[in-house]
Amino acid sequence: MNENQSWRDFILVCIALCIGTIGTALASPLYPIYQELWGLNPSDITFIFVSYMLGCLTTLLFLGRTSNTIGYVKTMQLGLIFITIGLLMSIFASDVMSLSWGRFIIGIASGLMTTSALIGLIQTVPTSHKQIAPQLSSIITAVGFGLGPLFGGFFAEFFAYPLVIPYVPIVIGSIFCFFSLFTLKPIPFDVQKFNFAPKLLTPQSHDRTQFFILSLTAFAVFAGFSLYASLSPSFVKDILPWHGPLISGSAITVILLISAATQFFSRSIKPQSSLLLGIMTCFMSVIALFLCMEFKISWLFFLSDGLFGIGHGLALLGAFGLIHHMTTPHNRAAVMSTYLFIGYLGTILPILAVGYLADHFGLTNAVIWFCIAISILLIVLFIKQMMVKPSKLPLAN
Repeated sequence: MNENQSWRDFILVCIALCIGTIGTALASPLYPIYQELWGLNPSDITFIFVSYMLGCLTTLLFLGRTSNTIGYVKTMQLGLIFITIGLLMSIFASDVMSLSWGRFIIGIASGLMTTSALIGLIQTVPTSHKQIAPQLSSIITAVGFGLGPLFGGFFAEFFAYPLVIPYVPIVIGSIFCFFSLFTLKPIPFDVQKFNFAPKLLTPQSHDRTQFFILSLTAFAVFAGFSLYASLSPSFVKDILPWHGPLISGSAITVILLISAATQFFSRSIKPQSSLLLGIMTCFMSVIALFLCMEFKISWLFFLSDGLFGIGHGLALLGAFGLIHHMTTPHNRAAVMSTYLFIGYLGTILPILAVGYLADHFGLTNAVIWFCIAISILLIVLFIKQMMVKPSKLPLAN
């Protein structure tokens, strides 16, 4: 394969990953429109959001090894089929359950796309860039997820039919990417028998304390991001002088783009230092959001949003470095699956709790109590991390 052909294949995989991730994330700024049109409670919005995360969790637990059986190209195409079906279901949804089923299918697609695209990027990137393929995958994924809310918010803000038009270009893009992937040259791989059984694993006993600190940090960080992604479009109108799908979509986009930039520019920071900085920055973000909700100070929302993007990036960067240190190639995938499983629980349990509390005590009170709970967890994790013996930690990434 010549260099130009390799770049072409790599770019096709990048575009497919970007379209897939945009499709999974564009619904967030549309939630207030659904809420007003259908007369939904906050718990209904959190249920719709959690349906998507349950789809991601389903893929992680039961479909994570699909690429080992049918190859990364077919797995990406399967993901694009699910994306298209889920988006079409969203277009024609008429109630919470039909939209939730659409979001669940999109969640399955998201898991299939992100896991298979990492393999695809590594295999198609030109030899001169092989060493940075995982970083490119992380950045492209973050950019795709980040553009999703901005894309959805833009079309909902300036076009008629805000619950239809944002989905249409991504459906067309998904169909285009599905057929374009047929042009990729198949790469031989060792076919493994398909297995639905979950494969979760923890590191060796002397690393488990560190591992659970990492996992609970992911729980807290994922919970914080999910709060922004699911409910910030609803509560932002009470604290900002201007609001709408584009504003709320931009707030979500900022977190992910800042996170991607932070990971790129902080690669030289030691993993343990990155983790500690990430925990503390997320803590400051949560406190800023608490003060914003309590005293209705608009600029604190933007401060919280930016700080959380930095903390999100630092925490993930530190976690990936530490997990790489405490695992081997034989158990790394299974340990990472356990880490992500615990992290994904943070996108489900706390968000459902916030929705329930919002129904009974008001959205502002629910967000304030969420901030208190997550800030306590982050302080405990920071103290626990400070107590981990340095001899057990890697010196650098």
